Amino acid sequence: MAHTIYDNFFLSNEVEDQFNSHLDLQQFCTIDRTLEGVAGMVRKINVYRATDGTEKLEMGEGNTKSIEVSYTPEEYKILLAQNRFDYFDEQAMTDPNLVPVGVRHMGTDMFNTVNADVFAEFNKTSLSVAATAPDFAAFVDAQAALGIENVEGVSVFGFVSIKDMAKVRKALKDDLKYVEAFAKQGYVGTVAGVNLYTKKDAVEGTIVVGTKDAVTLFVKKGTEVEQPQRAADEANVRQNSIFSRKYYVAALTDETKAVKITIG
Repeated sequence: MAHTIYDNFFLSNEVEDQFNSHLDLQQFCTIDRTLEGVAGMVRKINVYRATDGTEKLEMGEGNTKSIEVSYTPEEYKILLAQNRFDYFDEQAMTDPNLVPVGVRHMGTDMFNTVNADVFAEFNKTSLSVAATAPDFAAFVDAQAALGIENVEGVSVFGFVSIKDMAKVRKALKDDLKYVEAFAKQGYVGTVAGVNLYTKKDAVEGTIVVGTKDAVTLFVKKGTEVEQPQRAADEANVRQNSIFSRKYYVAALTDETKAVKITIG
């Protein structure tokens, strides 16, 4: 059989399609496709921060502090994420689904790697609001901390652990008991304008709320895929290899657009 089962253009599209299909990254962070350089090179990025300034006041009292915004240049190293899929000619001849399934998982694995770094950047925010329970008021306070003037025109989302999502349902049961979807499935999709997403790797007791302006994903064009010609020892045993790689930097570029709800 021929060595190259699919051309690299087809493989690149397969991996990139899988990478994009698992999560609409545009919804969760800003995509910047101007990244230049190679793995290990340093890119300086201005990171914006804001201090807390919300106070609970009694009659006749005023604020004793103000919200202050500043930025500092921080250094991020360009990362190279790469994976490899190996297979033998006989395997591809026996099972025609082997290569397509392997290539699809290359995209899934690449997605998981980059997505973990994006989520880690959201968790770096120092803005926080305390709440006794993840109820309606907690999400209202979180949006207030973000300082969004027109909430109707901005997509605000929250990453919630599995256990915390159960607490959200319990906290909102009186507010949502007449909503048909909640009555049937316990569904909670949006709370106070915050779209909730369950994440297995979210920390219990901490809900990260933000907008896509908080984190920027700098990428160096699309996913690169390479199926090199076989070396002599590989040709001797009819072994093939496919590589996929992506150069990127995930950075918390605007800390004022992400806040943690700390429960308890």
